[in-house]
Formats: sequence, structure tokens, C-alpha cells
Amino acid sequence: MSAARPLYLVSNDDGVHAPGLQVLVECAAALGEVMVVAPDSNRSGFSNALTLDKPLRVSRTQAGYFAVNGTPVDCVHLALNGLLEQDPHRVITGINAGANLGDDALYSGTIAGATEGRFIGRTCIAFSITAHVPQYLETARAVVAEVLRRVESLELPARTVLNVNIPDLPLASLRGYQVTRLGHRHRAGDVIPATDPRGHQVYWIGIAGEGEDAGPGTDFHAIDNGYVSITPLHADMTRYDVLQQLRDWQA
Repeated sequence: MSAARPLYLVSNDDGVHAPGLQVLVECAAALGEVMVVAPDSNRSGFSNALTLDKPLRVSRTQAGYFAVNGTPVDCVHLALNGLLEQDPHRVITGINAGANLGDDALYSGTIAGATEGRFIGRTCIAFSITAHVPQYLETARAVVAEVLRRVESLELPARTVLNVNIPDLPLASLRGYQVTRLGHRHRAGDVIPATDPRGHQVYWIGIAGEGEDAGPGTDFHAIDNGYVSITPLHADMTRYDVLQQLRDWQA
């Protein structure tokens, strides 16, 4: 590995063979060395889950990628605390097939993988395209390349994560970029009961709710209007605006 070229750690939650991952790898390879550590199969919706009840197994794909029988966070954690001899320049995840907007940030393995990279102290980035079967990954390629290039000029606080959502549109149809906040969804649809082949009751999780807090300034609004949404996130879940009220109650 060349000392002059930065190292990008790449992961995802759609699995090591996902088309979006390959696009992300190619974009990162234009800027530096690339190491891929990703789940061996789809691990969407695993959020920040870390596997503690069984050992992780690692295999290599024909492309030389590390495939792990674990979650996105397992993958990044394993890379940062075992597979790599030094921290990467940046952790990037995606390109997820499907948007990660608003409350999705609580469930997304794509965002969680990038968030696990917070320990390196440099901005990590999660990329998603809005379609579950994308038609315009070349649009995403152009956006990823631009974001990776331009983030180098920023001096963001340590542990910042950028959540980037890309409309599944022709590149010429994109209206630009908007810096946004997370919106909020309505409550999810009801679970869907079913019966398995052995006669047991089972349930499918219902569809995610539509945008509720989805006005100007939100990631929902940007995507709905043809813009790439860039939302800065961090892992501090403290509700600062109620600290004083609780302190008064404590007294």
C-alpha cells in the first residue's frame, strides 16, 4: 500500500456483492487505497447491532474483499480493531439500495457502519440512493465522487457523520445539493400477519410511514424536489433541551 495514498475503509449493509458497494469502491479507488469489509449477505435494518454471542468468521471474495458473517457495525469494528494496522483516512458506507431519511437513521445499517467509524476522528460518510432497485447508479457514482472530493476541504468536528441521500434520477435531472436536517416519519404501517408452511403464526414488519415532518429544510423535502440531501449526524443522543428541567426536578 502506498504511504502517499489515503486508505478508505468501505462497508455496507446490502452485502459484499451488492452493486452499490462496487460503485463506492470504484469512486474511492480513484482517490486512494481501498479496503472492503462488508457483510457476507444482506444485513439491512441491523442498526448499531454488535455480535457478542458468537465469533465472527471472515472469508475473502474473488475481488479480495473481506466478507463477514455479521452486521455492518461488526465489519467496521473488526476492521478498526483487528484487520487494519492503522486507522483509515475515512470510513464510507453504501451505496445503499433505498433511502435512509428521517427516522430511518435509527435502523439503518448503512448509517450505523459509518457511525462506527467515528473513533478515527475524521468525517465518515453514509451514501444511499432512493430506489430499492436503482436505475441510475451512474448518477450516484457522480455524486459520490463529488462528495468525496469536496469533503477534503472541510474541517468538521470530530465524530461527524454525513448522511447522503441521492435521488434515483438521471444526472441531468438532479437540481443540486441541499444541506438538510433529519425529518420525521409517520408511524409505520401495521404488521402483516401470515401463516408459515407448518401452520405457525408469523408476522411481517409493515411499511415505513410517510414523511410527517417533511417540509423545507428536511431530507425528505430535498429528495422530493430532486436534490441530493446531505445531513450531518453525530452519535450523541443527549436531549440537551431537557437537562435543566431534570436538574430542577432532581433538586
